[in-house]
Amino acid sequence: MADGRREPPPYGRDRVRGSIGSNSPYDGGMGRGGGHPPTRGGYPPQGATYHTQERRPAWRNPSPGPSEGPPIPSTSAAVSTPAFSTNVHEPPPQPAAATAASTSGLALNRQHRPSGRGRRPLADTLRTRGPDAPSKHGTTGQQLLLQSNYFKLLKRVDWTLYHYQVEFVPMCPSPRLTQSLVNEHKKLLGGFVFDGVQLFTACKLSSDELVLHSQHDRTGDKYELHIQRVAVVDMTDETGLQVLNLILRRAMNGLNLQLVGRNLYDAAAKIPIREYHIELWPGYMTSIRQHENDVLVCCEIAHKTMRMQTCYDILRECQRHDRNFKDAFRRAVLGCVVLTGYNNKTYTIHDVTFETTPESTFDTKNGKISFLDYYKNKYNLRIRDAYQPMLLSRAKKKDTRSGDSELMALVPELCQMTGLTDSMRSDFKMMRAMADHTRLNPDRRIERLETFNRRLQTSPESQEVLKVWQMELDRRLVDLPGRLLPQEMIFFSTTSNGVQAGENADWTAHFRDNPMFATVRLNRWYLVVPGRCQREAGDFLNCMITAARGMRFEISNCEMVPMPDDNPGTYIRTLDAIINKDPQMIMCVVSNNKSDRYTAIKKKCCVDRAIPTQVMVQKTITPKSGNVRTLMSVATKVVIQMNCKLGGVPWKVKIPLNGLMTIGFDVCHDSKDKSKSFGAMVATLDHDNRGTPKFFSTVSHHSSGEEISNYLPLNTVKALNEYRREFGELPKRIIFYRDGVSDGQLQYIYDHEVRSLVEKLGQIYKSAGIEQDVLLTFFIVNKRINTRFFDHRLNPRPGTVVDNVVTLPQRTDFYLVSQSVKQGTVSPTAYNVIYDTSGLKIDHLQMLSYKQCHLYYNWSGTTRVPAVCQYAHKLSFLVGQYLHQSPSNMLEKKLYFL
Repeated sequence: MADGRREPPPYGRDRVRGSIGSNSPYDGGMGRGGGHPPTRGGYPPQGATYHTQERRPAWRNPSPGPSEGPPIPSTSAAVSTPAFSTNVHEPPPQPAAATAASTSGLALNRQHRPSGRGRRPLADTLRTRGPDAPSKHGTTGQQLLLQSNYFKLLKRVDWTLYHYQVEFVPMCPSPRLTQSLVNEHKKLLGGFVFDGVQLFTACKLSSDELVLHSQHDRTGDKYELHIQRVAVVDMTDETGLQVLNLILRRAMNGLNLQLVGRNLYDAAAKIPIREYHIELWPGYMTSIRQHENDVLVCCEIAHKTMRMQTCYDILRECQRHDRNFKDAFRRAVLGCVVLTGYNNKTYTIHDVTFETTPESTFDTKNGKISFLDYYKNKYNLRIRDAYQPMLLSRAKKKDTRSGDSELMALVPELCQMTGLTDSMRSDFKMMRAMADHTRLNPDRRIERLETFNRRLQTSPESQEVLKVWQMELDRRLVDLPGRLLPQEMIFFSTTSNGVQAGENADWTAHFRDNPMFATVRLNRWYLVVPGRCQREAGDFLNCMITAARGMRFEISNCEMVPMPDDNPGTYIRTLDAIINKDPQMIMCVVSNNKSDRYTAIKKKCCVDRAIPTQVMVQKTITPKSGNVRTLMSVATKVVIQMNCKLGGVPWKVKIPLNGLMTIGFDVCHDSKDKSKSFGAMVATLDHDNRGTPKFFSTVSHHSSGEEISNYLPLNTVKALNEYRREFGELPKRIIFYRDGVSDGQLQYIYDHEVRSLVEKLGQIYKSAGIEQDVLLTFFIVNKRINTRFFDHRLNPRPGTVVDNVVTLPQRTDFYLVSQSVKQGTVSPTAYNVIYDTSGLKIDHLQMLSYKQCHLYYNWSGTTRVPAVCQYAHKLSFLVGQYLHQSPSNMLEKKLYFL
């Protein structure tokens, strides 16, 4: 959450992140990533693809002009070749077009294919739950009957797959060609799945070793297919489930959906928002997985934002409004993802070349051809502007491995823009218009899910695929048990009886009648303000003092320091003069949300010196309709935030464990250099349940941009040393919440982070004379999931826990709905215990996690993840987006990053 920005209503992504507003670069609303969250277990895989041998024009970098930017290095294969060559394969056709192919032949996606020849496994197989482990199903709370966005696979697959290895003589480097050569024998093979090397058939072949002959349909080259049986695949293991996912995606082709990126979207049902020149494509994300007792199909509603403009439209706008239109156009499109309608494929734009136009030619086997003629002959598309520049997109690694060129040339006129720009995201009215269609309430979401199921059950083509593979889906959503945990008591002092958090887990109103739990007297502080904002700043300062008095937070009158302008350099010079006076805190008023000014302030006070700062935007402290009383709500939140930055604590919940240290960890990538990232760790030190908790934070730099931290054991030792300095002994118990981990990284996290952490902790405790094992619980927290729950077609209440039916048998895992939303469908958070020597029951772990969601001091309500995770995200985001280097270690004991 940003300095001093008002907290939004308790709904949507901002509430999830605990942010104050989504329009400011200071408020945490620009959280990690964009688009749709990845699905559980790496699913869903991409659908069946039928490849052709047609090659697209590739780009070879001629000598760029002085204004064209640095050349992009090309592959070694491009050396001594003409400027254009045919080293790029034709992208796969649309899924809808693929329905003409046989329902028995499916192409296994190369990114998700079975492990073999050193390939990675299909999905994460980390099993953290032993056969003799205690029950993972809790009993505390009120029993509920819920529904989820899963459909049961009614007809259990009772057939097996036969696994064969295929070798080609001579060797065939193209995966598209190998698929074509195998497809020639689909009558012999029957139902099959092929990934370029491994073949899975529903029927056992006539011999364990077989040699088949195929011929290239265009060149006439002859190939031998040497097929050797490897094993029999059980349909309940990872490989079998992967095949089921592919079959489901193949059946979905009968719905005339289009593959954009990883997901399927219904272009025919697009929702135009003409006022903002965008349209929304509704779609679906699906996955099949073995859950507690059944194989279940998870289905989630997705939306793809498409802009009603092409790259050529942006070029024309730049030509009309910018004198140096080339640089403006390059800035506008670099890094953007575009959709080419002729093949329904997405590309990321990496560069622009003005030396190449659609009139330029490239080499083919039949001689040179221009881009104009290529698109006319291949797709019957007429390019209107023959002199427009060309866009360059770097091929994906999997394409370059199969012989494709590193760079592909695209025509701006044929590239439709996708996604949103930063200016679009900052347009509140536009985002609100989109939310009306994308934020589906539970009843609308259920209706959409049932419609999807009905279409799948009634489409002849879809039914044909399911029938061939003997699959049948239930028509009803899965019913499952849940529990509602008791409401938490919020304590504002050691002597009070506390107040209930409430049904919506929001205790904002109680601040009118209660003090903060612990405060720090603020005597020496300064208010830096541009001259034209002095009146608003003075009125807001009076509101802050009034609000602080009601919460027993002593604030002395500060010294207001006016400035002649609001340039970043002026702020730096003013701060330099103030810092020499050793202030406790500095508040800065800024005229707008420009990040360069905010970055300058934070770098000066977080890196160069160690002074907590509070940054306020002029708009935030300006009263509505001139009524100063409208600022009291904002002033109350800012006062709470300032107290936390000084070391105070606004409230507590009862945690009946003494000697507890709770740790959160998260990673944020550097916004300037994507090869770098910063891992932030925040620890809460609770020695005595009745005492005031202490805090410790640290940041580590990851040079290769990975989300895996090699510094985690070292940083944990720093927190242990701080605990020992504060309380004279080591903590009795450590609870670790690790965020920012995908399912595919679980094994690596366990092998590297957890094991090294356990080993390091063992050494520390033994050196302190403690021989017993460290009482450590290591959670993986995952909020980017597709699972949703419904309580009688409504959102479940905060505190709802699900630990059965849709959980995984190989894990000690559960889902927790910890927040309340007023719009849309609430998103649960998945908790996975991958290491536990605490001896606590699952009930205790679930309730402890829910308690932690009440302790994020930037929001007087619950957050989607435990507070230490939210703090770690805030800190890593501050460093990755603005500081780009580790803060001063003199701030480690304060929540200066709120």
